[in-house]
Amino acid sequence: MGPGPSDVSPRVLEAMGRQTIGHLDPAFQTLMDEIKELLRYAFKTENKLTFPVSAPGSAGMETCFANLIEEGDKAIICVNGVFGTRMVENVVRCGGEAVEVSDEWGTPVSLEKLESALQANPDAKIVAFVAAETSTGVASDAKAICKLAHDHDCITIVDAVTSLGGSELDVDGWGIDAIYSGSQKCLSCPPGISPVSFNDRAIEKIKNRKSPVQSWFLDLNLVMGYWDGSGGRSYHHTAPVNAMYALHESLLILKEEGLENAWKRHADMSAKLRKGFNDMGIEYLVDENCALPQLNTIKIPEHITDEAAIRTKLLNDHNLEIGAGLGALAGKVWRVGLMGHSACEENVNKCLAAFKAVMN
Repeated sequence: MGPGPSDVSPRVLEAMGRQTIGHLDPAFQTLMDEIKELLRYAFKTENKLTFPVSAPGSAGMETCFANLIEEGDKAIICVNGVFGTRMVENVVRCGGEAVEVSDEWGTPVSLEKLESALQANPDAKIVAFVAAETSTGVASDAKAICKLAHDHDCITIVDAVTSLGGSELDVDGWGIDAIYSGSQKCLSCPPGISPVSFNDRAIEKIKNRKSPVQSWFLDLNLVMGYWDGSGGRSYHHTAPVNAMYALHESLLILKEEGLENAWKRHADMSAKLRKGFNDMGIEYLVDENCALPQLNTIKIPEHITDEAAIRTKLLNDHNLEIGAGLGALAGKVWRVGLMGHSACEENVNKCLAAFKAVMN
């Protein structure tokens, strides 16, 4: 019950154990097409360019930035946690100019600050932000941010590593241009795969680049020769076949439950967990109206002088893993995940009982 990876469904583990076949095998190509269709369902999009990058969520981030940022491009990056700072790093490494819009960690992206930055930088081409900040457990208003960015003719890049499958996400409805996620959070799949999606607006920018994408492996012009089966697949890399079996199964489980049902389950379990922590006198970092149900960030009580010892005791005595604070929140908060297969009443009860025992 940390910030990821989450518990993996037995069905997904069983799928991983199937016989490995070739990455150009016709049977695997059929699976690839099914994965793309299931990802469109999970992202709520009709984007043709929707597929899983054969690497973790950080590679999904880099896929978006490496393809959409060229040298000299100005990008406005909303920073309200660790993963916003990583976006800034990506822009710099791509040769772009990063304009940071900073908000206090644990609070959503400020639309007023973003609008001021857009007005002050009319030459900006990109607006990037984290929809669900894993380091703090806060959700930002992705729909409103995307509208504001489009009003200023900017393309949006969205981090949905923690939100996909766990809380409301609507790529087409919110006008998201490029988005990336990870397999190990609310999809309850082993880490190592990064679903991404790009709309026509983003694809047009990629096609009109003046310079080659700096990463050969992540160059979408090359990768889609493998993932796009319309004209016959060309060899690009050896896909992690068994990991794709797992992703396929996890997406089937999500579709069987239904997106809205999955979102509600996460919200219901989070509400139960919050009540239990509040009853113990434990406070949350993030206001309830913008808190992520799948990532619950709780303040470490003042009388706790060795927070690492508490986490160790939870792990050794109760077989319960939670996450520590990152960056500016290190030593100040604990991060308790309720993601995918882990978001169930049994886990909530176990977590609260373990905390009561250890805190006492």
